[in-house]
Amino acid sequence: MPHALDAQAVRNWCRLSLAALGQAREEIDAINVYPVPDGDTGTNLYLTVESATQQVEALFADRPARPARPAAATQADDAEDRDDAARPSTGSALRALAHGALLGARGNSGVILSQLLRGIAASVADGPADADALRTALRRAAEAGYEAVARPVEGTMLTVAAAAADGVVHLPADCGLDTVAEGAYEAARAALALTPSQLDVLGRAGVVDAGGRGLVAVLGALADAVSGQSPMGPLALGMRPAVDPVAAHAAHAAHAALAADQHLQATPPVGVVGGPAYEVIYLLDAVDGKLPALRARLDALGESLVVVGGDGLWNVHVHVDDPGAAVEAGIEAGRPHRLRITHFASAAASASALGAVGATGAQAGELGDQRAVVSVVQGEGLAELCRGCGATVLHADPDRAPSSAELAGAIRLTRAREVVLLLNDAELRAAAGAAADQLRDEGVRVAVIPTRSPVQGLAALAVHEPGRRFDEDVVAMTSAAGATRYAELALAEGESWTMAGVCQAGDVLGLIDGDVAVIGSAGTTAATAAVVLDRMLAAGGEMVTLILGDGTDAALADELVAHVRRSNPVVDTVVYRGGQGSSPLVIGVE
Repeated sequence: MPHALDAQAVRNWCRLSLAALGQAREEIDAINVYPVPDGDTGTNLYLTVESATQQVEALFADRPARPARPAAATQADDAEDRDDAARPSTGSALRALAHGALLGARGNSGVILSQLLRGIAASVADGPADADALRTALRRAAEAGYEAVARPVEGTMLTVAAAAADGVVHLPADCGLDTVAEGAYEAARAALALTPSQLDVLGRAGVVDAGGRGLVAVLGALADAVSGQSPMGPLALGMRPAVDPVAAHAAHAAHAALAADQHLQATPPVGVVGGPAYEVIYLLDAVDGKLPALRARLDALGESLVVVGGDGLWNVHVHVDDPGAAVEAGIEAGRPHRLRITHFASAAASASALGAVGATGAQAGELGDQRAVVSVVQGEGLAELCRGCGATVLHADPDRAPSSAELAGAIRLTRAREVVLLLNDAELRAAAGAAADQLRDEGVRVAVIPTRSPVQGLAALAVHEPGRRFDEDVVAMTSAAGATRYAELALAEGESWTMAGVCQAGDVLGLIDGDVAVIGSAGTTAATAAVVLDRMLAAGGEMVTLILGDGTDAALADELVAHVRRSNPVVDTVVYRGGQGSSPLVIGVE
């Protein structure tokens, strides 16, 4: 057994947690009665861990290049350095895990989980992640969770986190890392079974705490990762029982009966009836000194207040009746962004509708005979273009890729028997594959066209013919996308090695087919774009598509159109205002 947690084990922990929460998501949603009976705790925890997993995977996929060694260096030294460069440290992996969870935290439970993970990462830091460090990390995680919640309540995932930390205190001093991880899981599982006796609303519903159930899943995944279980192996955490199966079945039945009698609606700690009507979540850029006043104001405005984070970036969660006032409080403290406001009654209705589609999608009579195209895009301009071509649009945030659950939800809403999914982003392939597999099990035929840029997605939509056979339509759309080369401009955030050499902060980067091909100095956007166009058209082309990003001056497009006319008079050029926030200019050549 390993003596210390390494970066690969952290990566496996993420994968196992995601698999476990994916398996348990519907169960956790079904027992979600506190703090609001809106049936989304399992989904929120899954999305939070999915965001964390993406950050850790990116760390492994994008290791920085190392400078060249002196000529006298041996081949063995080079090989050793390559191994070191490709292997993230445990501390960096844990920081990526915590940061990803903070960015993607959803709901009360997801925000608390992100703080628990941050506590673990802060405790381990860059020291040895051995058994003693894990004990300390579990304690720090529990303390961080309680500190983040304005009014902690026992019988929740906070209680389960504290029990996990308490459960390893008396283990032998010389026990292994695997023993500590397993002890934390077992202690959390025992504490979860007691939550109905600690929180009245859980006792009346006959269920364990939903957030605590999710935390037990994550801790079980940690135990499996430490013990060396494969992320896809049979002992992945979803196979671990969180509570006794017979008791869980009885509790689930009791909850269903209570819900049918509307007894849950009579419990008013917080929720759809008798409590605040809105959930407000946003990321906040603010200095630490602004947080006490923000907490005090939000605590006076509503309930279920959780503020997590640090180092200038915070995730704020609160239930209120006046969402505008909650946002204004954030503006006074710093810069709120990635704002999400959910009306509980509407969210519950939407969840029920989506759940019905998901549960009965396999029944052919529930699906329409029409074919649908779902396109993932940034910016309202691009969204309108895609809608004009008959596509259903899923809006993507520049700072966060859509999750597999969001992709699956967009596909379900089409209620179509056959769906073509246009990703328009290379980073979405894994999430799209998971969503497609799920929908295929529900009787929906899904074809994923891995378009890497919105210009490829537009090219695919241009040849879409619903009247064709599905396979023929997919082949035609895939061929059109593949025949479209793409490029984009970006601004360098700092000094970095690229395929085109070393860039400095503020340089204009021209990326062709995903790789940096041109580096222009700051302020040379038009000139850099012209060089990119010339390189792309050197291989031929009949049409150039220019998509202007959010805030990009239309004069840039005018200059480039004139440049193409001078250098390639037989090539047509079209310009769209896309409004995407990730790039000032996207270029396509067909």
